[in-house]
Amino acid sequence: MTDVQSLLNVTARDMPPSGIRRFFDIAAEMDDVISLSVGEPDFPTPWHVRDVAIDSLRKGHTGYSPNRGFTALCREICTYCARRFDLHYDYRTDVVVTVGGSEAIDLTVRALVNPGDEVLVPQPSFVCYAPIAKMAGAKAVPIVTRREDEFRLNPDVLRQHITDRTKLLILPFPNNPTGAVMRREHLEAIAEVLRGTDVMVLSDEIYAELTYNGVPHVSVASIEGMKDRTVVVGGFSKSYAMTGWRLGYALGSAPVISVMTKIHQYAIMCAPTTSQYAAIEALRTGDADIKAMREEYDLRRRLIVRGFRELGFDCFEPEGAFYVFPCIAHTGMTSEAFCQKLLERQHVAVVPGNAFGDCGEGFIRVSYAYSTRHIEEALRRIRLFLKEEGLMDEDTSQRED
Repeated sequence: MTDVQSLLNVTARDMPPSGIRRFFDIAAEMDDVISLSVGEPDFPTPWHVRDVAIDSLRKGHTGYSPNRGFTALCREICTYCARRFDLHYDYRTDVVVTVGGSEAIDLTVRALVNPGDEVLVPQPSFVCYAPIAKMAGAKAVPIVTRREDEFRLNPDVLRQHITDRTKLLILPFPNNPTGAVMRREHLEAIAEVLRGTDVMVLSDEIYAELTYNGVPHVSVASIEGMKDRTVVVGGFSKSYAMTGWRLGYALGSAPVISVMTKIHQYAIMCAPTTSQYAAIEALRTGDADIKAMREEYDLRRRLIVRGFRELGFDCFEPEGAFYVFPCIAHTGMTSEAFCQKLLERQHVAVVPGNAFGDCGEGFIRVSYAYSTRHIEEALRRIRLFLKEEGLMDEDTSQRED
């Protein structure tokens, strides 16, 4: 009998599964679970966007699109980015439409990285960056961001990690899982470190529309001297509640986008046609939808931060995305143990912080892309769990009663 296991790609075979999905999959097999584990908007895609997609099907627009995406969509992406973020690109050469932001990240890494290169990955961060770098033959080098720095990338720490093998820096802000943002002054400090180097930047800005406290998103590509060395990744999943449509994009200099498009041609062909028609409508007329959803997320954000703090957690206040990252170190449990026990005893699913890098140990990620009713019930069950474990002091317990 053939030993198929020995024939598999070693890097892919030995890669651990996503820590985000593991707890979600366990919860899916249980009854009466409150899941705050997955970063998926609980809003349906706005009707006017769905209507355009349905109409495209009625008209029989079901064939392939050009590899880079419909020209109309490329134009709208560039118009939108100029209007919302002061990013200026040529729709004819500087954009490629992808199957979600995840494909855009993969294309960027594969277009820029050679075997043996180093990719700098600030952590905690989304789970895909390091595995994608490794599959491209690169070495993923984690850079720890700290609670004391509000989980921002520290320019002095960045400087210490740059070597003659460094090819690419990931900038995942607004950040999943911490909700941290990089303001203009922070990005200018990062740009200063990179000047005089050949380090490229992948700026994952999928949460660009979801910032709070009056803090507008600033793209690193808008900082002087950074546009040509940056690939900006965006998409429609978070801002327009279009997760299942699987549509994203990358913006960058023409030579980089050209290579990314070649990889996209051979691996994918083109992004879903129906989704592209929907995205054109979203970009043209969806500003009010973004505003309404952001306001609702902000309400939930304040509710969940207040709730965790009242339960005795040190809970960093996020200024972007839709996650909180409370510290659970005071419980004496590991992140994995805390999440496992909470799921088993109170049927609440959250994600251990170490799923986002080793430095996430001692934290949990909780998504507030869920209704206030779900959030309030989850907080009630977490309070019961803490009482069962003897982890609430008397004053807190009385206050919560």
